[in-house]
This record gives sequence, C-alpha cells and structure tokens, in this order.
Amino acid sequence: MYPKKELAQLVISACHQFDVDTVVISPGSRNAPLTIGFSNHAAIETLSIVDERCAAFFALGIAQQKQKPVAVLCTSGSALLNYYPAVAEAFYSNIPLVVISADRPKHLIDIGDGQTIRQENVFENHILCSANLIENPKFNPRNAQLIGEALQVATSQKGPVHINVPFDEPLYETVEELKSFHFPRISSSFLDNANIDYNKFANIWNTLPKKMILVGVNYPDAALHQLMDLYADDNAVLIFTETTSNLHHEKAIDSIDQLIFSLQEEGFQDLQPDILITFGGMIISKRVKKFLREYPPKHHWDIDERKATNTYFCLTDFIQTNPNNFFSNFNAKILKSESNYQSKWLTIRDKRRIKHAEYLSKIEHSDFKVFEQILQSVPNDSQLQISNSAVIRYAQLFTINKTVEVYCNRGTSGIDGTTSTAIGAAFTNNKQTICITGDLSFFYDSNALWNKNIPNSFRIILINNSGGGIFKIIPGPSTTNASKYFETPHCLTAEHLCNMYAFEYQKAYSIATVEEALKGFYTSSKQPKILEIFTPSAENDKILKDYFKYIQ
Repeated sequence: MYPKKELAQLVISACHQFDVDTVVISPGSRNAPLTIGFSNHAAIETLSIVDERCAAFFALGIAQQKQKPVAVLCTSGSALLNYYPAVAEAFYSNIPLVVISADRPKHLIDIGDGQTIRQENVFENHILCSANLIENPKFNPRNAQLIGEALQVATSQKGPVHINVPFDEPLYETVEELKSFHFPRISSSFLDNANIDYNKFANIWNTLPKKMILVGVNYPDAALHQLMDLYADDNAVLIFTETTSNLHHEKAIDSIDQLIFSLQEEGFQDLQPDILITFGGMIISKRVKKFLREYPPKHHWDIDERKATNTYFCLTDFIQTNPNNFFSNFNAKILKSESNYQSKWLTIRDKRRIKHAEYLSKIEHSDFKVFEQILQSVPNDSQLQISNSAVIRYAQLFTINKTVEVYCNRGTSGIDGTTSTAIGAAFTNNKQTICITGDLSFFYDSNALWNKNIPNSFRIILINNSGGGIFKIIPGPSTTNASKYFETPHCLTAEHLCNMYAFEYQKAYSIATVEEALKGFYTSSKQPKILEIFTPSAENDKILKDYFKYIQ
C-alpha cells in the first residue's frame, strides 16, 4: 500500500535511491501520505516517536553512529519548529539529518487555516539546503531536482537539510505500486586536494621548536591514530586531546584543564606554541581557548573538509581536506626537531596526575568523586554519551579508558536532547551505551524515555545535585542575588519516571552505595536501567575549586 499522491511517491523514491533507510515519524494527519508510504516500503525502517524534539535528537543519535543520513517526518504547523534544536546541533556537529515536513498548500497559508505556519526556509540560518516542493505534476522535474540535491548535500557535506512537502486533501488515498522516477546526481566532490602545498607547510614546520596539535570532537579512527604516532615521538610536538576526540596516546595531554588551569604568565609563555594544528569539532575547554587567544601561535593551520574555524582569532591557513589525507601526505615531508618542549610539559602533566590521584583519595562523596567511580567502572568496548554543562567538564579531568568511545552534543553545547541522542545511538550501535547526565539535562529531556526502541542494555547514570551545579562553579552567578534563577534548585527524582517507562531504578548517595550500585549495573537485564546518584549541592563546587589549588 502506497500513497496515491505523486509528490509523496517522489519523496519516498528519492529517499530510497539515495540510501535514506531510516525514518523517524511523529504522528499527524497532513503527513499521512508520507507516513503510509515510508511505513510500507520494504527497504526503509520506520520508527514512531510522539515528541518531535525527542524524535529529532533520537534520529540525530542514529545518524551520529551510522554516519549517513537519517530522516525525521512530521505534520504541519508548530510540530516542525520542535526540530530546530536538533537541526542546529546537526549543523554545527556535521551530522546528516534530513527533515521532511508536511505542509498546507500555499493558498492556505496566512488566511486563518488551522495548524498552519510559514514553513518554507524556516531553518535558513542553520541548514545546508532547503527544498520547497510544489504539489503539481508539471513541477515534478523541478521537485525531483530539489529533493535529489538536498539528499546528496546531506551526504556529501554532512549536515542537515529540509524538504518541505505541501499536500492538499484528500490525504489517505492509496495505490498498490510506486511509480518510478529519475533523480539527477550531482558531483559529491567539493575538494581540490591538489592545491595543498605540502612542501611549503613542511618548510615552516621543520624550522620551529614548539609545535602543538589540538584535537576536538572526532570519531574513533584507527588509521588516524597510527598517523599521529609520528608526532607523539617528536619532542618538539605537544598533542592536546579532549575527551570527545577519541584519540589516545601515552604522550598526549588528555586532561587539558588539569595541566593549564593554574598556570601563570611565565607558564603560559613557555607553553605558547610557534605553530598550532587543529582538527576535529568543537573544543570544550574554555581555558585552552582563552590561552591560545591571549598567547597566539605565529602559525595556525585548521584542517577540515568543509569550513575554516578561526576559534583562536589567529588562523593563518585553512587546509581543506580531511585529517587522514593531510597527515598521510605531510608525514613523509617532515623532520624531527631538537627541543625539550614535549618532555618538559609531559613531566608537568605526570606530576599533575599524581596530585590528581592523591586528591581524589582524600575527598568525600561529591560530583568529582562520583566521576572517578563511574569512569573506573565503565566496561571495555562500550560507548559513553555525556551530557553538557558541568558533566562533560568533569569528564575532561580524567583519562578515559581507550577502548571506550565518547560522544557529546558539542555542536551547540545545549542540555536539550542528550538522553534522546543517547537512545538513538544505543538503538543503532551494538556496543553497550551508557548515558552520563546531570539532573537538569535529564529532566529537561525526560520525554526521551517515551520510546519503544530502547534496548535493554541501555544505561543512564543520573548525577542529581538538585540544580544547575555549573552556576556555582563558574564566576559570576554566585555574586548576584538571583542565584536561584541560575541554579534552579529542585527536589525532583527519576524514580517515578522509571516506573512509568519501565526502567529498572537504582539510587546511591555515598561513596559506598555508589560502589555497590555500580557492581552489577552494566550486566544483562530485562529492562534498561537508571542509576540516580545524589550528591551534596553545597559541597560540590568547593571540592572542585580546592582540586585546582591542590594540583598546582
């Protein structure tokens, strides 16, 4: 059974031809022709999520793991606007999300018809392509071109696209077969790697004694790991990796704030690189961004397939290619330099690590102590989905098990959608997925649990410090008389949500109870699980601030 409407058939056929094989559908009537068609197509998996915001982040999690386009489908009106947070995240995180919205025909817009808004180009500031279709057979060649272009852009440029599909009534008529359509293919190559002057870059690199490589959000990549070994063995090169870089080496600085938080001017001057190479997505550490802006390198090369990112206001060269391609060519042309740059800072790193362990052995139950216990307990070859705000910043202070993959929605760094994204990732990935989240992030996205596609192996560790703990850590909010509006204190608990959504619930509130709860937390179960860990809101910020004083 397929929709009688030819425009709906056109969209469905295009998705099939361009390998969009997963569609997350939110209920509605105006999108009925597409819902009927997608749900009856043998090669397309359809999933039903009521809440559009959760649906979009769920699809984002699937696309994040598959690294290929995943579609979301909604009815007309405000339903579409609920996709915007996930669209913005996909835009800044380079994730191919295909938004398909049903719409009223143009003659019904702005005349008082129900469930109708101005949907065309609604995401224009955060979208790679907007295809505004017209329901009229004479426009089918144009429609086919627009749909084909949007779907190919999502794949080649790795980002969100929007296909707006207006339908007039009737909406529920069906036929037994899909028509065949032709969709023109466009070139997916937009790089000209032949213009990269590796000799020029090598000549600069080989003359400088202080070189830094900073890696942001990155997918696990064994080939890239191997290419980076050359730099780890060069005493003139310092490699900074973030938790989300999924890049590990014994000679890398993997807890950046731990190293640089307490440095003074002399230390920053010693650390200041002559040359900086960056690749990967968004950088979490505000400290390293501040450092590189105030102590900029002479040369900054940013490597990316799509766009230059001048995060430190000192970009000298944008190298438009992928890191593997760049380092594969560059490695053959560079020489090691005489320098003590790396060894000096690795010695400081190792001293900080010793102090780090000493401090953790002394402190009481708190957010910081809980992170130590959690990260030591995470099973090998699992996947972490970490929420934003204080949670990802705590994670940045620890060395993560190198067999564990780490993801975080750092495109817009919002608290919305963490759990939904993690569930999407868990749904499509065979590895056990563990979502570590704060209380505000969790309760904000609690509709994520309203989902029939959650695997029983999925785990949530909810660190409940009764409000927005980060606003006690960062300077500013505590100096005002409006702290309750920043911290939003509460007495909520996840226990009743677990009963409603059939999660197994556990709670802990001390070092001993956390240790006991984690022992069997990851083992096989008949339901997904939530471990809610209550921590002392009044103590957490002091313990963290004292940590940075202790490790100096």
